[in-house]
Amino acid sequence: MKYFSFILAAVLTISLAVVVSRPLGSIPPLVGLLDPNHGFWQNTLSEDQTAEKEIDLDNLQAEVTVIYDEDLVPHIFAENDLDLYRAQGYVTAKHRLWQMEFQTMAAAGRISEIVGPVAIELDRLTRRKGLAYGAELGLEFLKQDPETLAAMEAYADGVNQYIDQLTDATLPVEYKILNYQPEHWSPYKSALLLKYMADMLMGDRDLEYSNLRKILGDQMLDKLFPDFPVDNDPVIEAERVWDFEPLPVQKPDSLNYPNDLLTIDPLPQPEEGVGSNNWAVAGKKTKNGRPILANDPHLGLNLPSIWYAMQLTTPSHRVKGATLPGALGIISGFNDDIAWGVTNATKDARDWFKITFKDDSRREYKYGEEWKLSEFRVEEIKVKGQEVFLDTVVYTHYGPIMYDRSFKAERQDVNFALKWIALEGSNEQKTFLMMNKAKNHQDYNSALDNYNAPPQNFVFASKEGDIAMRIQGKFPLKWEGQGKFFLDGADPRMDWQGYIPFDQNASTLNPERGFVSSANQHPVDPSYPYYVFDNSYEHYRNRRLNTRLREMQEITVEDMKALQFDDYYLHAAEAVPVMLDLLDEERFSSAEATKYLKELKEWDFYADPNQKAPTLFYIWWNQISGSIWKEWYEWGAPIVTPNSYQTVSLLKNEPESVVFDHSKTEAVETAQDHVNKGFEELLEKMKEWESEEGDYSWANYKRTSIRHLVPQFASFSVENVYTGGGRGILNATSERHGASWRMVVELGETPNAYGIYPGGQSGNPGSRFYTNMINRWAKGEYIDFSLRAKDDTQDALFTTVFN
Repeated sequence: MKYFSFILAAVLTISLAVVVSRPLGSIPPLVGLLDPNHGFWQNTLSEDQTAEKEIDLDNLQAEVTVIYDEDLVPHIFAENDLDLYRAQGYVTAKHRLWQMEFQTMAAAGRISEIVGPVAIELDRLTRRKGLAYGAELGLEFLKQDPETLAAMEAYADGVNQYIDQLTDATLPVEYKILNYQPEHWSPYKSALLLKYMADMLMGDRDLEYSNLRKILGDQMLDKLFPDFPVDNDPVIEAERVWDFEPLPVQKPDSLNYPNDLLTIDPLPQPEEGVGSNNWAVAGKKTKNGRPILANDPHLGLNLPSIWYAMQLTTPSHRVKGATLPGALGIISGFNDDIAWGVTNATKDARDWFKITFKDDSRREYKYGEEWKLSEFRVEEIKVKGQEVFLDTVVYTHYGPIMYDRSFKAERQDVNFALKWIALEGSNEQKTFLMMNKAKNHQDYNSALDNYNAPPQNFVFASKEGDIAMRIQGKFPLKWEGQGKFFLDGADPRMDWQGYIPFDQNASTLNPERGFVSSANQHPVDPSYPYYVFDNSYEHYRNRRLNTRLREMQEITVEDMKALQFDDYYLHAAEAVPVMLDLLDEERFSSAEATKYLKELKEWDFYADPNQKAPTLFYIWWNQISGSIWKEWYEWGAPIVTPNSYQTVSLLKNEPESVVFDHSKTEAVETAQDHVNKGFEELLEKMKEWESEEGDYSWANYKRTSIRHLVPQFASFSVENVYTGGGRGILNATSERHGASWRMVVELGETPNAYGIYPGGQSGNPGSRFYTNMINRWAKGEYIDFSLRAKDDTQDALFTTVFN
């Protein structure tokens, strides 16, 4: 019997050893993960526990010192630029290597290498957008600028030296879980990162608008989707006088749009909720007589955070702010002389052209009276556990063909080419390297002259007292309406006619009102001489922001912090009185209805986390809007519905409009019917919520979450962050989006700066610096972000010297 027990134990031990040493589908061998010397246990240590005092870094010209503050923000001190960017690459990789590589692999369409065949279709779609192709063009363009290219090579060298000294034990935990190894960095990957950002922030609704034009007709479409809202408070003040001679744009005498109703899925668009705020106030409006600049880009709330904070210093300049892991320099920040920030400049710079090929070979396509030659690009997609997948993409002079006979051939939009500015050679990296060293408004403009995409609103302030805003990107010259719908690529009149000169991009310097601001709204008023359009302009945050900035005097840094965290719900303030006025209250006499109506009527319209009325409004409004536009979704074709601003306007000013009448009988439906129906559904949903959850305070209802870049890694995420705000609110913290970085800088002889973001400096989930700033961010608190000198080691966590 004892031999049997021994044999059974041996068999079980051997079987277990075999199981844990082999991958189980997408799960890596467990033996590696559980190894106490090399597995995930080694990722439970924080950086201050593993800090190295000295590190040998090859190719340095002089010693580099890195001082980490109490939040693990590195302050890098180098004697020259190349040493600075080599150290920046090393330090960034040390804390964010997996994130920077994962994002660029996603942009290159290489996720199949990590997770296997499940990602092939995603990778094909990404490659057919042309991101990798655009990065290659960008790298070729960079060869005209040896100085920037040398800096990018130094950065890559720093990243690669960190990678080369990694061991199985120190490998970031995501590599261990997903069972793959990091590869070397390159300037191409830094270029690719900026294309990734362009794809994240740029979209189009050509498909949806083409369908709406077919269904509604031009007159109704223009009524429900006006180019300019009644309450247009643009980025560039309406009083601005345009003192240039615009380039002529020739609109065709007749237009022939592809006119089929398309019942297909649109290309994935930037996620709803992505936006930003930035502004600067002149010294005449501040208590200290100094300009103050504020910036809070709104992006997906992810871990590791999209931003990584640091200070970069050489004898000629020092700059501090938020960086993008994988890109050089500071993206949103300040130096001793200026501060700048960015918001997304929503502007349609992506168009679709229907291509007519000469024959099935697709080697030539029609363009007016001629046949242009196509180009073919073979994409080699490596697939984990399988052979390489080859995909041939056809390129026209417009851009790549997204869907064709070999990819989604059943779609109605096969053989449409995507044209967008991200696929043109450019050097956005130079913009930020120059901005980091800029000393005045002229330097700011010179830096922006290198910037193409994604379009951004660049706010500026200087210690000299200037404030400015410039809407920068490479914008196509378009006739009115061009690019709103699918275009016929065989007709040269449909093609872009050139580009708006950079010095004619909308901008302003020291406006009389004493401030500049942007919040993703219309960039200009109708007096601007070029056609401007986008479907996603914002209608509430910008008006709240500009109203407050007009009112405020004797402004302080604390005032600007409070404004970034402002929870006033302007949409609700304008909609609730209309909704209550239309509601037939006599129909709703239950105790619950009475309670909810009382809370709504007494609400001050602030969406603070403990308030309950925001939840009631949010549910009621969504039910009303859904009821009004429900019929549209029954058309069976992708469309967009009128935005909340336009819907409120219809409820208030045209309550008996035909858009409200969905009745199939003689009884006509009006706005009141939808408001009443929406309230009935509110009562039902609240009954369900209160029975299951109880508390319907705003924070508990919206449940802001900050999730790991890999959705399945739930244990590396933070759920139910207690904070207020929401969509259309200055504190734009919704379920999955919000202020990814908040910065306030007061310019002067010594800048006074504060910053925060929802995460931590470390990309290691086991580190105490992985989420250590989230609670402060959720409360509207900041960390002191002022510039530091090399000898300022107060509150220093540790110091590392590169030799």
